[in-house]
Amino acid sequence: MNLVLINFSIVFILIMLIMTLLTFLSKKSIIDLQKSTSFECGFNPMSYSRLPFSIHFFLIAVIFLIFDIEIIIIIPMIFLLKSSNLIYWLVTSVTFIIVLIIGLYHEWYNGLLNWTN
Repeated sequence: MNLVLINFSIVFILIMLIMTLLTFLSKKSIIDLQKSTSFECGFNPMSYSRLPFSIHFFLIAVIFLIFDIEIIIIIPMIFLLKSSNLIYWLVTSVTFIIVLIIGLYHEWYNGLLNWTN
């Protein structure tokens, strides 16, 4: 029991020494302009707010959200394959995939997937 207490004391003292040493050696900046400002979509909040933003950023954000929603819907469908009726699951899955393909075709037809514009 005494050996455990000695080991614990040594580890505790070493941890305190390392934390004290790091506190004195670290670079601390109390006032940092970048850390004190809010971050909104890569814009400088102190600049003029009516500047146009890149449409590419908006398209990437929308495609990312669509991808997240697809994953949220597809993963439970995979788990339900074992416990549900096969015909019902197949109709639901095919309907969902058809809706995704129609949406992809609509984006492609309207030129929303062209990144060079």
